[in-house]
Amino acid sequence: MTQGRLTALGLLLLDGVAVVLTFNLVAWLWLRGFGPLHLPIFEPLLLPALLHVLGVHLIDGYNPRTDMMSVTYTSHHTIALFAVLLATLLLVHAVIPAGFTLQTSRFVTTMSYVLLIPVTLSYRRVIYRAQKSHQGQHYFLFLGSPEACEAFKEECRKTRMKQGVLYATHEALLGPSASRPAHVASEIGDVTRYLSEYEDQLDAIILRETSHELPPKVMQRLIELQFQGVPTYTLELFHEVYWRKIPLYRLNQTWLFQEGFQIAREPVFERLKRLSDIVLSALGLLLGLPLLPIIAIAVWLEDRGPVFFTQPRVGKNHQVFNLHKFRTMRVHAAGAEYTSRDDDRITRIGRLLRASRLDELPQLWNVLRGDMSLIGPRAEWVKLVERYEKEIPCYHFRHLVKPGITGWAQINYPYGASVEDTLRKLEYDLYYIRYFSFVLDASIALKTIHVMLFGKGR
Repeated sequence: MTQGRLTALGLLLLDGVAVVLTFNLVAWLWLRGFGPLHLPIFEPLLLPALLHVLGVHLIDGYNPRTDMMSVTYTSHHTIALFAVLLATLLLVHAVIPAGFTLQTSRFVTTMSYVLLIPVTLSYRRVIYRAQKSHQGQHYFLFLGSPEACEAFKEECRKTRMKQGVLYATHEALLGPSASRPAHVASEIGDVTRYLSEYEDQLDAIILRETSHELPPKVMQRLIELQFQGVPTYTLELFHEVYWRKIPLYRLNQTWLFQEGFQIAREPVFERLKRLSDIVLSALGLLLGLPLLPIIAIAVWLEDRGPVFFTQPRVGKNHQVFNLHKFRTMRVHAAGAEYTSRDDDRITRIGRLLRASRLDELPQLWNVLRGDMSLIGPRAEWVKLVERYEKEIPCYHFRHLVKPGITGWAQINYPYGASVEDTLRKLEYDLYYIRYFSFVLDASIALKTIHVMLFGKGR
């Protein structure tokens, strides 16, 4: 078993123990125990323990590649446990019949989860720090062309990967040495030597898809390392496993016929997603009803302009619909197609609405009508879609599903203001379309709360 799997298993077991001990401690302090003091409860805690594991899993809390020291993870972890608390209270007091042990006290359940937040974060930080202090520098070994390696290094830099990148090749991959550029000859290393010297420091080996075959000796060593816990990925698979996006260089007109695409191929998933959209959007509109008139008055008072902004957007199967939002820009404000960070067209109340994403509250009506989903690719303006489809091959694949208020691209990539940004966001959108699942939707929902709380909306 690899170190990463051992760490994940250890964290899972620690979480289970933490839930049991924390609930019993709080129960003993508050109620002097749910039962006899010498018999701590266990069976009733299977429910909160399972919900806890599910919530933490959704924010990658068992993934050894997650930076447990970051402020972002701390926020995700806190939000996940509060969501688990609400789910536990709902199930225990509204679904499970009377007589269940945890129904004794809502205070015990609430305080247990409040205490679990710092407890479970603490040992994650300790384990993460200890692992990093003993690991030293780790590397990815890239086998491919110099151009592909430079692109890979740049992507690692943008995604803040902590591993260094070793570039290795074999004579067969580059041809005669006389034909190599001088800077290439000085940077590459022999793959056999690198596999030997850096074996204990390699996290993964990446093969750029190529028509050249690796020598049998090299392939045999890669197979041995695979069984020793050092995986070899094609560059495409590495994008999907580590960065959870689809590299655009691999797209072609047959991409749609690969595995995946449950939401497009299985009607049951589309119907279940639509049912959840109806229920949750109706609930959201009901809960947001008190805010609607307050926001509307605030928007109108600033410049006496229209309260709502309506614009034609492209939906599933290229169907055009009118998207509704609270207006955040001055009326008849001319300017660039994209909104910049310090755009002077945005009103004062508009900046607040954009940061909190409350300007998107009316889109729940679009979801209820069926124009959109709660989660999916961003709904783009008709004018921009016409431009993108001319400039970006296979851009039309993103219209296989309904656009969403939030989505995988929105939480993984900042607001895009160029064609290049659109290309990068498309990679995340296509990953969502191909690997859709309700678990992925739940993960997006939790991380969207983080974006809203910390004002990262635009």
